[in-house]
Amino acid sequence: MAPCPVKSGVVFGDDLLALFKWAKDEGFAIPAVNCVSSSSVNAVLEGAAKSKNPVIIQVSQGGGAFYCGKGIKDDGYKATIAGSVSLAQHVRAVAPLYDIPVVIHSDHCAKKLLPWFDGMLAADKEYFEKNGEPLFSSHMLDLSEEVDEENIETCVKYFTEMAKMKIWLEMEIGITGGVEDGVDNSGVSKDKLYTSSEQVYAVYEALAPIAPYFSIAAAFGNVHGVYKPGNVKLRPELLGQHQEYAATKSGSPKPLYLVFHGGSGSTADD
Repeated sequence: MAPCPVKSGVVFGDDLLALFKWAKDEGFAIPAVNCVSSSSVNAVLEGAAKSKNPVIIQVSQGGGAFYCGKGIKDDGYKATIAGSVSLAQHVRAVAPLYDIPVVIHSDHCAKKLLPWFDGMLAADKEYFEKNGEPLFSSHMLDLSEEVDEENIETCVKYFTEMAKMKIWLEMEIGITGGVEDGVDNSGVSKDKLYTSSEQVYAVYEALAPIAPYFSIAAAFGNVHGVYKPGNVKLRPELLGQHQEYAATKSGSPKPLYLVFHGGSGSTADD
């Protein structure tokens, strides 16, 4: 395996692009772990450092609120924003000591949670003005419950602003089933759990002209939660088909950066 191409500590922008390209070229995924306290952040960093691997530290909306303190009312998502920013600042302070590349990421942000997203971007801009880089490495927009046109249009709007600071955008098209952080997709129709290559390429066509700093969470039957093997019908071969389709259309080999959510219940073969 080729050596890791980026320095240790928090990475963003071109370094993050190089990190993800290295993972794609070498055929492995970088794990992302939701954290709800400084202790859980430190535990994840310690585990990654012991295995000498890069890691993604991420915060969800509920995790951000918990990080701030359950005694604070989350009016206007003020506790969620404060807790998420606090987590990012903590990672910024301690990550350089662990001698591994670290990505600071925010997890699923549905349409109703956009005020949380806006608050984190405001913190990114403030940090960028002082330090020449954003507070967070990346953010996720999950508008998969909306129609594709609105989903992509909203992503283009936010990504245009994020790209000015070289913040990575993860977007989701197609729905991840199961339950996570209070979001229940366990009852969605099964056809929505499989994203088509045409849907994925529509995202690529819209975002690629803006900047290369984006990834796509395409559904392939994956779900959040814990299930016995056989209860979840995964179709990981769809991801390869998405790459082939996008490569044919764009003329670039393996142009997509793909994200896997869930996957519990998968067998060793999967």
